[in-house]
Amino acid sequence: MPLPAEFADLEPYASWALPTEPERYAKRLASTMEEMQAFYDAALPRLDDAIAHCDALPWDDLPDDARSLIHLMQSLVMVSFPVEVWKQPRVPDSGAAYLNLIVEPVV
Repeated sequence: MPLPAEFADLEPYASWALPTEPERYAKRLASTMEEMQAFYDAALPRLDDAIAHCDALPWDDLPDDARSLIHLMQSLVMVSFPVEVWKQPRVPDSGAAYLNLIVEPVV
């Protein structure tokens, strides 16, 4: 799904615009730190712009491109701890533990 035109610079990372937490988590685990770092470096400076863009739209009738932008920024959150803190895709010292989200946020 395409992103809003104002965010065309993030199109190379559109594969991160995944609609569910399990998909975003699987993408994180399947990605290298270099891939996550590149995505993080490109998306983090655009976070405030993305929030402002989406806040200006009607939430009950959100355009598909804005929805994709929200999903992209949710993936940014998903990679923030691996990039900023852990320096690896998995949670350190967690063994086989995992989080199973039962209900997705409304978007």
